[in-house]
Amino acid sequence: MFPIRVVASILKRNKAILYSLTSNLKGTSCSRVFTSSSFASTTTANSVARSSFYGFTSLPNVLFFLNFDTLFALLKWGHHVPSFENMSTVASIGAEGGLKLQVTAGPRGVTRLTRSGLSMTDWKFTGSFPPLSDEEWQQEFEKYKQSPEYKRVNKGMSIEDFKFIYWMEYAHRMWGRALGVMFALPFSYFLRKGYITLHLGLRLSALFALGAGQGLIGWWMVKSGLEEPASEYIQPRVSPYRLAAHLTSAFVIYSGLFWTALSVVMPEPPAESLAWAHGAAKIKRLAIPVSLIVGITAVSGAFVAGNDAGRAYNTFPKMGDAWIPDNIFELKPLISNFFENTSTVQLDHRILATTTLISICALWWSTRKLDIHPAIRSLVGSTFGMAALQVTLGVSTLLSYVPVSLGTAHQAGALTLLTLMLLLNHTVRRPSMPLLKTLPQVAKTA
Repeated sequence: MFPIRVVASILKRNKAILYSLTSNLKGTSCSRVFTSSSFASTTTANSVARSSFYGFTSLPNVLFFLNFDTLFALLKWGHHVPSFENMSTVASIGAEGGLKLQVTAGPRGVTRLTRSGLSMTDWKFTGSFPPLSDEEWQQEFEKYKQSPEYKRVNKGMSIEDFKFIYWMEYAHRMWGRALGVMFALPFSYFLRKGYITLHLGLRLSALFALGAGQGLIGWWMVKSGLEEPASEYIQPRVSPYRLAAHLTSAFVIYSGLFWTALSVVMPEPPAESLAWAHGAAKIKRLAIPVSLIVGITAVSGAFVAGNDAGRAYNTFPKMGDAWIPDNIFELKPLISNFFENTSTVQLDHRILATTTLISICALWWSTRKLDIHPAIRSLVGSTFGMAALQVTLGVSTLLSYVPVSLGTAHQAGALTLLTLMLLLNHTVRRPSMPLLKTLPQVAKTA
């Protein structure tokens, strides 16, 4: 299991909650262990972005390891011992899900935050070798010089600065292709050996197809940023709609992989008594709408990124000198303000984030007197702690004018919170009828 690295005191409480969750899970059944293996037009601004990137390690990594520890602590627990074949299948799914998390929290976030995404002006499905000679680098640089971003934002950029943003985008693209190979090879092997059932095979095939389509969606998104803006005063950037589609697709793939892995390893929820099962059912009725709010809030973050809204109104709780800006409905048609108006987009995200925190707090408060499994109680507490941390990260990112490190940590936090909500929904689902028939009315106490 990956170690948890404690690098900030703000995480100590959340870490303790997660360890509490792990210890509760360990005591439920068996003891087996699964092992997881802002660019500007000047050189100075470019150097700042680069140094910010190299300094980005601590907080995003903590969130990354917290996510892994939560996942694999749950993989240790279940009501049946999975076969070797299912363990192998889940190992491949868990590795893919973990790598998808790393891409979403790391390279993809850093690529966007360092404004590297438009550095490559063409795309091939199979990929290609990077420039290896000075002549090849100059050819790629000349291509970039024809783009709107160079002409309006990065004019005068040195080739060394270009190499930095090029490598960022290149690494992101090749990492995505590597994910496909890392998923396809073990999947093909286990499928050939007959270790995967028809239902699981169809689900994994659909997830693989979505993964392949993610590359196409990514290029469709980047292509929008290579087109000349409608006005000479508009800075070139990718379409916020396409960015939202790209991010939503990544969330869907990750959620599908994570849910599938949990379903294979834990076919039954933690229900050691009918009283605990009834308590879980009450939580489920609240967890589903809260999960929808979390998902909508995460997707709204894509519109914040697509409109560069995080670099406007860098004050909190007010937006500048007002609680609500005067220009939130200045665009026509009216609906476009919610997706294209910087002021409205940021206001929406603030409202949604606050709603998310309040709803998760209400979920936690409602479970205080319920008779539920200790693992579920710890998981609800972990989710509340992560929601509070995520809001803190969001406010800190805004007040700090979106540095790469905090911006990436905030994106990682969104995925961590989504993971915990998925985990909660999976854990409070209804047990099967055969299991319900064997449960006592009240859980036995040690």
